[in-house]
Amino acid sequence: MSNDNVENKIEAKVDTDKKAADATAKSVFGDKKKNQFSKKRRPDSRGERPKEEFEQRIVDLARVTRVMAGGKRMRFRACVAIGDKNGRIGIGLDKGADVTIAIQKAVNQAKKVMIEVPIVNDTIPHDVYMKTGAAKILLKPAKQGKGIIAGGAARIIFDLAGIKNISSKILGTTNKVSISRNVIEALSSLRKTDKKVVVAASTSSAQAGVKTVVAEENVKVEKTEKKAVVKTEKPAVKKVVAKTKDKKEIKK
Repeated sequence: MSNDNVENKIEAKVDTDKKAADATAKSVFGDKKKNQFSKKRRPDSRGERPKEEFEQRIVDLARVTRVMAGGKRMRFRACVAIGDKNGRIGIGLDKGADVTIAIQKAVNQAKKVMIEVPIVNDTIPHDVYMKTGAAKILLKPAKQGKGIIAGGAARIIFDLAGIKNISSKILGTTNKVSISRNVIEALSSLRKTDKKVVVAASTSSAQAGVKTVVAEENVKVEKTEKKAVVKTEKPAVKKVVAKTKDKKEIKK
């Protein structure tokens, strides 16, 4: 036999052995594996996580050092702003040995100093200028569709507070922590507007209101008529007096 025929027979035998091994493996383990992976996952007993009340964003994150007797101690400082985009906003500043610890401490601090921002037609009710430390800011209300005209830390705070249209100008320092504190002071100094309360009145009360209005109009009409009568009577009296004087002169 030639070498080629021998090699072909060996390859054919190897192929048959592989097929037989695969068939036995499928028959022994295939069904079990299919059943194992075909099982549906159980639903999570904990359910969906509840949505957080406030949305949080990092305004500034810095690594700070403190000189100790043995050397320098490294820590992280985080300035975080939180808000519900419905008028409530707050900022917190705290330090921690780790970034996550610093952020968590800052969020807890921000929740303690939340403020209510008066919003009228998605903007602030009036102009305001505020100076805190080296930071100065000027805020002006804007028309619908104008958007948030601000940058840096101020833009983050306006977005979290729910103010959609505003124009601002930051003056003085460029420190993000100082600017964020200045913006919070400016928003807290806004005057609150009185909201008009619309009461659904019944037909009887509406009719009563109409009657009172008509009565008031009648009173006004009577007052005007009296004034007119007085004005017309005065010249009439003068004429009578003049006639009597003429008669007396004629008799004489």
